[in-house]
Amino acid sequence: MTSTGARAAVGSDGAHAASLGAVLAFDIGGTKLAAGVVDTGGVVHAFEAAPTEAKRGPAAAVARLFDLGRRVVDASGVPWEEIRAVGVCCGGPLDRERGVLLAPLHLPGWEGLELTALAEEEFERPATLENDATAAALGEQRYGAGAGARDVVYLTLSTGVGGGVVLGGRLFRGSTGNGGELGHVTVDWRGRHCRGCGRHGCLEAYVSGTSIAERARETGLDAATAADVAAAARDGDPTAVRVWDETIEALACGIVSLVNVFEPELVVLGGGVMRSGELLLAPLRERVRRDAVGPAATARVVEAALGDQVGVVGAAATAFEAIETGAVVPHG
Repeated sequence: MTSTGARAAVGSDGAHAASLGAVLAFDIGGTKLAAGVVDTGGVVHAFEAAPTEAKRGPAAAVARLFDLGRRVVDASGVPWEEIRAVGVCCGGPLDRERGVLLAPLHLPGWEGLELTALAEEEFERPATLENDATAAALGEQRYGAGAGARDVVYLTLSTGVGGGVVLGGRLFRGSTGNGGELGHVTVDWRGRHCRGCGRHGCLEAYVSGTSIAERARETGLDAATAADVAAAARDGDPTAVRVWDETIEALACGIVSLVNVFEPELVVLGGGVMRSGELLLAPLRERVRRDAVGPAATARVVEAALGDQVGVVGAAATAFEAIETGAVVPHG
């Protein structure tokens, strides 16, 4: 899949110095690899995705990823000399400073992979590594639904639940760079087992696409996906409505806790579950306004804007951030 010329919304941070040029950005997922060329205004000049085929091992996947990278640069129309850096995002845990995957939950067997060193050797440019949901948070804050806002909470509701927080225009990363695991905020300490972390009652155990479908099947509903549950709820099936309402209550509980802690200007929601649109958003907004404390209740809850390109835009945003702060010296 290839696309060119896609443009993300540009906010107050979008007009960076032209000398920063563009970056080659990679998004590594358990099922999909993606590459794109992104400039400082958030314009995606070329984008391509392919299956990860993770079971073939990291060496084969990285070789295919880098091949995607070379193809998107060639397709982008951006000269190689204007590619200043390489940004990579992947699920954690990871060591951002050393550019090493530690124990990525969705990529078994990839432990200890030195991603930035491999990218720097391949492309002869500095490379950065960031958690995928954390990178997506910065991408949405700079170029997507959060453009113009300084304080943003981002959640992606997909196979699992990930997230990230931008405070004062900067990513919150925690002491080791693995902070922002918002999917593991507890919404019921005696609740469902969380397959992601092994604890009980995590937000992910209720609002991920996987768990929505699983809870529906437990009640006897024939639902293969969260989209099936949403469709049945929209049609008025009473079992689906109960599962959907529980999903909204759990998500609202988690978001209320987050807005009470961080008091963001807005909460941005992405991932496949958000294809349900206002069926989820309308009652969710009402519950957040009702239950959040004081000024936190004014946080807007909106849908993400960057779609399937959020990973590469986020990876690019974190690479630009590293250049801007002097953490890396750009090529050229």
